[in-house]
Order: sequence, then structure tokens, then C-alpha cells
Amino acid sequence: MNNAFLVGGGIALAAITATGSYTAYQYAEPKAQFAEVLAVKPLTETYFVSREECYDEVIQEQAPAADTNQVTGTVIGAIVGAVVGNQVGGGNGKKLATVAGAAAGGYAGKRVQEDMQRKNIQTRTERRCQTLQDPQERVTGYRVTYQLGEQTETIVMDHEPGARIPVKDGELQFDVAANTP
Repeated sequence: MNNAFLVGGGIALAAITATGSYTAYQYAEPKAQFAEVLAVKPLTETYFVSREECYDEVIQEQAPAADTNQVTGTVIGAIVGAVVGNQVGGGNGKKLATVAGAAAGGYAGKRVQEDMQRKNIQTRTERRCQTLQDPQERVTGYRVTYQLGEQTETIVMDHEPGARIPVKDGELQFDVAANTP
């Protein structure tokens, strides 16, 4: 046999084997597929954070009276009234005017002291605090709607997937938190 024939046959056999291997490789390793992400909606939950809010409140109140029966005002008023009443009239009229002046002065002195005590206001500042609940939100997952071929599906994921999700053997390639109908 001819050497050229053997060399040519060997080359042809090698070419056929290489072509067949390449074709089989392409069918065994399909190109990567992707599911197209159509929508991503964050899923949130609301929780509350406590905080204390304090403010100073000015409080005005009547000062406590040292003489709650207004004895001082009554006595001073009676003395002044008696002195004034004693200046009026003479004889028994003077005595009667003195007694009447003392009674009227005592009554007037009591009322003056009551009025002064009622207007005696003291002011103090009191600290007031209350606990408030502020609402906060946190993302707990993502509702992802995707299309794979002609089918549209929705799943819940723990992270945002991006624009596409890799697919292998018809299955999405990531950990899914939960499938939703």
C-alpha cells in the first residue's frame, strides 16, 4: 500500500473523529439559559422602636398658707377698725362705734388676707416623660416575577436577583425562600 494513502486516511479519520467529538460536546454542554426577571417587589414588615420623650412643664399653684384661718388679718383689721371707730362720737356712742369698727375691721382684714393668699401663686418646673413607639420597616424578602420560556412565575427570594436568573436543566439556580402560587 501506498504511504500517502495511509497518511491521507489517517488524517481523514482524525478529522471525522474530531468533528464528531465537537458535535457531541455541544449537545452534552448546552449553552447557559436565563429566566428574565419581570418585576421585583420588596416584602416588608413593620416593627416598633421605643423611645422616651421628655419635656419640662411649668406648673403654677397656690402657695400653701401659713395662716389658713386668716387670724392675722382679722386681728389687724379689728385693731384698725377699733381705732377708727373710737374716733367717732362720744360717750356710749363712742363705745358702740369702737365695737362696730372692730367688728367691721376684723371682717375686712380677714377678707383682705384671704384675697392675698389666693393670689399668692408659686411656680415650679416639673419634668414629664412618656414612652413613644416609632414604627420602622425592614425588608424580609423579595417577591420576584420572572419569565422562563412562555411561562411566567412568581417566587419569594431572600435577595434581589438582578435582571436575569440562571437556569440549569429547567431549574432556577439559587436558593428560593418560598414558592408562591
